[in-house]
Amino acid sequence: MGHMYFVRHGQTVWNVENKICGATDSPLTEYKICGSTDIDLTEKGHEQAVETGKKILSENIKADIILYSPLMRAEKTAKHISKITGIPAKAEPRLTEQNFGKYEGTPRNGEEFRIAKRDFVSRYDGGESMLHLAQRIYNLLDDVKASGKVCVLVAHNGIARVVNSYFNDMTNEEYADFGVKNCEILRYDF
Repeated sequence: MGHMYFVRHGQTVWNVENKICGATDSPLTEYKICGSTDIDLTEKGHEQAVETGKKILSENIKADIILYSPLMRAEKTAKHISKITGIPAKAEPRLTEQNFGKYEGTPRNGEEFRIAKRDFVSRYDGGESMLHLAQRIYNLLDDVKASGKVCVLVAHNGIARVVNSYFNDMTNEEYADFGVKNCEILRYDF
C-alpha cells in the first residue's frame, strides 16, 4: 500500500495579517479582488521552505515527485524543497487553493466566514463550494494513488482540510476547524 506527503506553503503576509488567502488571481479564479495580486512568501516563509527541504533530507523522506499549486506561495515553497532535496517539482492546477469569493482578504476569524465554511454547498458569493473543491482534490488523490508514485503535495490550508477528509472521517465542525501550520509535513497512507 502506498503513501504520500502533504506540505502547506510557507508564511505569507496575509497569514501574518490573519486574512483569508484563497485562490486570489489564480487561473481557476472567476472572482477577483480589485487590485489584488497573488500572495508571496515572507522572508520567514522562504526560510520555512528551506528548513522543510532540509527536514525531508534529514528524515530520509523519499518521494518521486513534488506536485504543487500554481499559486506563488506554494510554487516558491515547492521549488525551495526541490532544490534542496533533488525531488523534481511540477505544477498541478487542481491543488490551487479554494476560491473563497467575497471572503478573500477578509479576517480569517470573522464570524460570517466561520459560519459559511460549515456550509459545503455554498459558493461564497462568487467562489467555489466545498463540494466542488472536494471533487477536484479527491480526483487528484485517486490519480496519485493509482500512479503508484510517492508524491509530496505542496498546497494550502483549505486543500489540507480536503486531503485530511479523504483519509480520515471528520465531522463538519472538525473539517471546518482543521488546520496545518506553514511548512508542516503530514504523511498519509493509502
